[in-house]
Amino acid sequence: MLYIVDRRKNPTGKSLGNRQRFMRRAKAQIKKAVENTIRSRGITDISSGDQITIPGKTLKEPGFHHMGRGGNRNYVLPGNKKFVQGDRIARPQGGDSGSGGSQASPDGEGEDEFQFTLTRDEFLDIFFEDLELPDLLKKSLKQTTAFRNARAGFSVEGTPSNLSLVRTMRNSLARRIGLRRPKTAEVRELEEKISALQAKAEKRPNGKLTKSDDETLHTLLAGLEEAKRRMKAIPFIDPIDTRYNQFQQIPDPNTQAVMFCLMDVSGSMSEQMKELAKRFFMLLHLFLHRKYEHVDVVFIRHTSRAAEVDEETFFYSRETGGTIVSTALEEMKKVLADRYPTDQWNIYAAQASDGDNYSNDGAKCTALLAEDLLPKCQYYAYIEITDEREAEIFAAAEGETALWKAYAPLAATHPQFALKRVTKAADIFPVFRELFAKNRAEATR
Repeated sequence: MLYIVDRRKNPTGKSLGNRQRFMRRAKAQIKKAVENTIRSRGITDISSGDQITIPGKTLKEPGFHHMGRGGNRNYVLPGNKKFVQGDRIARPQGGDSGSGGSQASPDGEGEDEFQFTLTRDEFLDIFFEDLELPDLLKKSLKQTTAFRNARAGFSVEGTPSNLSLVRTMRNSLARRIGLRRPKTAEVRELEEKISALQAKAEKRPNGKLTKSDDETLHTLLAGLEEAKRRMKAIPFIDPIDTRYNQFQQIPDPNTQAVMFCLMDVSGSMSEQMKELAKRFFMLLHLFLHRKYEHVDVVFIRHTSRAAEVDEETFFYSRETGGTIVSTALEEMKKVLADRYPTDQWNIYAAQASDGDNYSNDGAKCTALLAEDLLPKCQYYAYIEITDEREAEIFAAAEGETALWKAYAPLAATHPQFALKRVTKAADIFPVFRELFAKNRAEATR
């Protein structure tokens, strides 16, 4: 009997078949576990894998087993003092209620939850599975289509550079086994036996072999001749064995997009608020680079002045000052005019602020959004960062910040404009899902 033990590790970028089947089967439980994990870990740690736990009972498979009651059965009751052969055993009270009952198990046996580790790619695939940039393809985009090569199986014709060595050798081996082509080792063994008999004949006085050895020699010579003939007739590699990797060009429509990240870093933003805003933008940045190959990200920080900055400065600079929100919108308008024509780019924006603004700046912000930015944007998300104490005050007084009051009428008339509030770290992921779910209408309900 042959036992095969597979101790191969998961190859890089792939998963073995059993692991893939397990993840498809327990997909709902794994996704729920990932979402619960997100709430307890930092956003900067999302890009690594994680160990998650799912209930062990969800891993049970249906199967047939012998029922404890019913049917015709033969019992052997050794050493009993109550029954003899031929006695009828009374039916148990309570009917066929199964093995469960209201009493707890005296030994307390059960199954622990199942724990396993997701790789980085598996974790991110599940995390961003049902998220996307809304309305990515504009109707007015230029009809320029790029093409990318994708594997399309194997073919019997192709260029030498596309030769699949593994598939070719597999076909060659199957053909040689099927046609019983002699192996080189078998031919070498025949030649060694013939040489041994010929050497034996040379050592004899008359130079001849015995009758039995002579018959053996003739048999070996005939076998060697037949083996060589079959080796020539059945080549090691035949043209019918060759297989070539086949590729086909898949049209890849022009879906280039740019995401503007606008963050308020003024003095009214506490360190906790800035940390929440940075967490949101880190999650957004990771999402864009995970889901899309060609997305530009423009980082804009503002106090009473705004400037386009690099990623390092955006997340880690300690600059602060007064608050004039319109400067960030004007900077975005300038960058759009300089680098991103609206007929060629899908334009998105996400703005994070605590809602405070210079008293005379609200009307200017509304005008910039309504006239210059929202008509060009596929989607614009405003995230207002408040601490829990301020959120309770606003809820009790039914009040709103200056920026929320200015933006609310625009959200009512522009469906691509969304407003959300974040008060604590646990709110970031739910808000992010609502903003970027594939079907935002269902996610909002």
